[in-house]
Amino acid sequence: MDPPDRIPSDRTVLDERMMRLALEQARDARSAGDVPVGAVLARGEDVLARAGNARERARDPTAHAEVIVLREGAGRLGTWHLEGCTVYVTLEPCAMCAGALVLARVDRLVFGAADPKAGFVGSLGDLVRDPRLNHGVEVVSGVLAHECAEVLREFFRDRR
Repeated sequence: MDPPDRIPSDRTVLDERMMRLALEQARDARSAGDVPVGAVLARGEDVLARAGNARERARDPTAHAEVIVLREGAGRLGTWHLEGCTVYVTLEPCAMCAGALVLARVDRLVFGAADPKAGFVGSLGDLVRDPRLNHGVEVVSGVLAHECAEVLREFFRDRR
């Protein structure tokens, strides 16, 4: 007997739609010479900020896509408290970005590709779900993971 068709929930559809926006930002970052990671900050269906990595362009080691969208979103909302928000990012966040998500009190993180060398949301550690912290983040991983990983593979393949 065949398994029943999986009917995507509204949240799954929204997560994929937002991840596609993050992928656009990753491709833009690549075109600008930065490592192609893109992020979107949203509250429900409302996009508050979107960005790609900008470390090379800004000459700023903290200019990761996640940090940029947190800064822009906080500015737009007029508060650093980002409860009710979701960050969508094409690559598993590093320790700095995972810490920033906790400090901003983001409710959800949705990421595409795992990062076994620097990811801190399950790969090398799990900062956003550490019970010792005053805030935890719900995590959904693997959304459009193949597409997210492919953008990175192409970037590094072209650099060799």
